[in-house]
Amino acid sequence: MTQPEATPVSPEGIHQLKLYYERNEPKIAILFFIGGFVFDMIMVDRVDSWFTIGQQIAYIALVMTIMTRMLLEGAGPSHDPAGMSAVRRWYYRYRTAIANFFLGTLLNLYTIFFFKSSSLLVSFAFLFVLAFLLLVNEFNRFKWLGLSFKFALLSLCILSFSASVVPIFAGSIGLGVFLLSMLVGCLPLIFVGWWIRKGAPDLFPQARRQILVPFGAVLLVFLASYLFKVIPPVPLSIPFIGVYHSVERTEEAYRLSHERPLWRFWHNGDQEFLARPGDKVYVFFRIFSPTRFSDQVLMRWYWKDAARGWALQDSIPIKIVGGREHGFRGYGFKSNYQAGAWKVQIETTDAREIGRVYFDLQIGPEWPREFEIDIE
Repeated sequence: MTQPEATPVSPEGIHQLKLYYERNEPKIAILFFIGGFVFDMIMVDRVDSWFTIGQQIAYIALVMTIMTRMLLEGAGPSHDPAGMSAVRRWYYRYRTAIANFFLGTLLNLYTIFFFKSSSLLVSFAFLFVLAFLLLVNEFNRFKWLGLSFKFALLSLCILSFSASVVPIFAGSIGLGVFLLSMLVGCLPLIFVGWWIRKGAPDLFPQARRQILVPFGAVLLVFLASYLFKVIPPVPLSIPFIGVYHSVERTEEAYRLSHERPLWRFWHNGDQEFLARPGDKVYVFFRIFSPTRFSDQVLMRWYWKDAARGWALQDSIPIKIVGGREHGFRGYGFKSNYQAGAWKVQIETTDAREIGRVYFDLQIGPEWPREFEIDIE
């Protein structure tokens, strides 16, 4: 038996695909944006991975090159496809979609990093607002935004990259490191503006309007966000935090004792804590920090007062050292407490929250009990 021959794609079919793309370019651009989101959800690695850092540099360089060429060529004559090679025709036809794909990938990557570095929903709002703005930009009535808006998105990617990578090399976080990261983040687009001014001075006013002004606006937003503690403390993150009756350290692991019933599978340890006289309340956490990273975090204990709300009860400094694959393991405990609602927050020394856990504490008399053991 002979194998059936593959049916070649006819030139007519290719032509129909091109027509479909031209008629639906805004929708396809949005699909590329979503595709970048899904792609990076699968491919994302540790924030300090050399592959991840190199991937970001390559994506940023590619998008910056495409958009800079679009700005420079916008003032010149339109390109005649008949005189181009197949590769150049493909580039000019799909370069907007390519830029959107990699912008989507980068924005998704930073949303993941920001979300991991905060227990708040700020990062989700960050992603949704950017996706909405990119969608709006694809409608014809908003085309006047053009390259200015895309350079604003690129500026956001560059500053996010710098804010997440510079602390890795500095080995710590804080105001000085953040300002240094913003300074480093300024260099690429300022260099592009200088290069255009030197090589094509007639286009510099346009470059200033479409590149430098959007970048300046995004930089101001970043600085204000840091001031109001909206930007999470990247690259730190807490993949695990829980409440326990005891924490025992062995040579290889920590033994965590709890009474949590099986049906409360979404809790970490005893978030419904039943204490008896003499008990201590332990909070155990794993915090991810890059290799060679050394800094200090604070474990803050809050009790909910009926009149005043959350009242700080204790603040415990904990020294962290980075590099462990599953995160630095630490814990704190409290022996003086009262019944009610509690929360424990892990924060940086400048009060930027990394993670939190809530628990309800009830005090009762002595009774027989059996603990389950988790190994971390």
